[in-house]
Amino acid sequence: MKNLINFFGSLLAILVAVYLLHRWLAETNDPGFVLLGIGHWSLETSFTVFVAGLMIGFCLFYWFFRLLGIIIRMPRQMAKRKHSIKFNRSQEALIAGLFDAADGNWEKAENILIKHAANSGAPLLHYLTAARAAQSRGALDKRDEYLKKAAEQSSDTNMTLGLTQAELHLSEQQFEQALETLSKLHSIDPGHARVLKMMHQTYQHIGDWEGLSRLLPSLEKHKVLMETEVKILETRIFSSLLKQAAQKDQQAVESCWEQIPQHIKILPGVANIYFAAMISAGAGLSVESAIAGQLARHWDNTLLMLYAGLDIPDVGKHLQDAEKWLAVFPNDAVLLAVLGRLALKDQQTEKAEQYLQKSLRIDPSVDACQFLGDVMLVKGEKDEACQYYKRALELASGEVLNRAESIGA
Repeated sequence: MKNLINFFGSLLAILVAVYLLHRWLAETNDPGFVLLGIGHWSLETSFTVFVAGLMIGFCLFYWFFRLLGIIIRMPRQMAKRKHSIKFNRSQEALIAGLFDAADGNWEKAENILIKHAANSGAPLLHYLTAARAAQSRGALDKRDEYLKKAAEQSSDTNMTLGLTQAELHLSEQQFEQALETLSKLHSIDPGHARVLKMMHQTYQHIGDWEGLSRLLPSLEKHKVLMETEVKILETRIFSSLLKQAAQKDQQAVESCWEQIPQHIKILPGVANIYFAAMISAGAGLSVESAIAGQLARHWDNTLLMLYAGLDIPDVGKHLQDAEKWLAVFPNDAVLLAVLGRLALKDQQTEKAEQYLQKSLRIDPSVDACQFLGDVMLVKGEKDEACQYYKRALELASGEVLNRAESIGA
């Protein structure tokens, strides 16, 4: 419409100009003439008609070439317009798909997102959202298909794609696939907080404590975990590594212990695991003095039981060393039970019975009843032994029930 108005406006301006020229020439009584000759042909006309024809011809040629340009550009303009329409529709589809996904309409969201992904300015977002929707409805094959298409739309270093892949794999407990993706992202950006957090979760799920120990400095450096969480994680990591080493040999346990930071070594729970691992590896004698030293610094019933379980050739000396603690803890039921156990092992049945009876009066325990039963068997009092064994079973059953109730609560 605008071009048409311009055309007729130009034509009207020419007519007005020709009219004014004609009037001017008429007033001078000299209309003038123009003679054109081409070969044997000649054309004679007034100056006014010639100017009018020249201007109209120029106008027609101008608009002809302009129209020709419009016609030539028309396919490209139409394609551009068509693309713009598709782009706008894809943007609308993306918004609709996000809303459907938020409302839990997974299949509807997936269909509309994939339908318009090719024409979108952000196809990656379409495919990633569709992948989430597909997984939410349990279509893991479709999820993988959309993730593959998303990978084709992005570079190998795209963090958004990698994080989404890892998150989806983690939510489906596909830990190996998640770890593969996260390891690649970690090599791209070693300090990325979310990558570190997800690697931490993955290593914990698969029980890769060595991997977690390597990751620990980064978790602390980049403040992915709070200081308290780091300390708890450190304890858990090195405790688990010690337990794994205990399944191998003494050298593995000692090598693992050497790598543990000093502030973790002094924790009673970690030290107990180390001592238990060494005893399990058949190296209990090498840690006897270390256990005694640890008990002197921190009195612990678990450690005391480990000390009692040491396979020491000179049982009498072992008993005498343990009896020194009675001066500090005369009414410790666990210590008394341990002394009774050692006295029985040293064949001092009367002393064993005294220690164990006193332990039972202070705090009845399964171990004390069981060892008293053993004492009675040695003394030949089978009925008494059976009574103590029965009491030990009752106490053990009560402990199991209490644990079950605490779990249920």
